[in-house]
Amino acid sequence: MPSFHHDRPIYKQISELIYGRICRGHLPAGEKLPSVRELAVELGVNPNTVSRTYIELEREGIVLSRRGQGTFVTENEDVIDDLRTAIAKEKTAEFLTLMNDIGFTAEETVSLIQRENKEWGSVDDPN
Repeated sequence: MPSFHHDRPIYKQISELIYGRICRGHLPAGEKLPSVRELAVELGVNPNTVSRTYIELEREGIVLSRRGQGTFVTENEDVIDDLRTAIAKEKTAEFLTLMNDIGFTAEETVSLIQRENKEWGSVDDPN
């Protein structure tokens, strides 16, 4: 069960959790989401909070509600790709701001990323 931060609305944090599941393919296009009650129990939150999350996700076009059937991830791959890109841009901006705050130049940041990426590649490389 995730722990929620009290500095941001819980429904937004649940949205981010669902975004992550969609972007990683754990909730693929067309997949049915857990019911409001199921997700509320899983996360230890009030069902009204999950309901608000689903309403917001539907407003954003990320999910679709089908009366009597449940809530489903959109089948529009462009919407999912746009979601992934938007999250990546947001996280990149946060990272760059952090790096700038601790005194790294853009060039130093790129160099660090390249070095780290090389190390990650060698971890996966059996040779």
